[in-house]
Amino acid sequence: MSIPDPATVTHTAHDGKGVLITEKAMHQLARLCNEQGKDKMLRVGVRSGGCSGMSYTMDFVSSSDVQKGDEVYEYTPPEGVPFKVVCDPKSLLYIYGMQLDFSNELIGGGFNFTNPNATQTCGCGSSFAV
Repeated sequence: MSIPDPATVTHTAHDGKGVLITEKAMHQLARLCNEQGKDKMLRVGVRSGGCSGMSYTMDFVSSSDVQKGDEVYEYTPPEGVPFKVVCDPKSLLYIYGMQLDFSNELIGGGFNFTNPNATQTCGCGSSFAV
């Protein structure tokens, strides 16, 4: 029996939707969300700009900042406290099915996005075109 590579094990929200999050990213997000406090959630999205035309955004927001129409997904890491990810409907069109990974590498480390909707990505990995 083989043990799955933690980089390829992905998690979805409780409803089976939302962003796919790798095991490494789950651990990092759970730690960061815990540090932010109970009232905070992770907002992911896209905005115009970047090398390829659109760039990813990630930020912690208060639960009171959730807007009408936003999608809220709850994730439960294998160890740790569940956390919530919120995304506006316009951004969700561009990032639906996206995989979020995390790397500890000295060069190129941090959160990495793999977006099946992108037709072009740049070398920095934080911008794309559709």
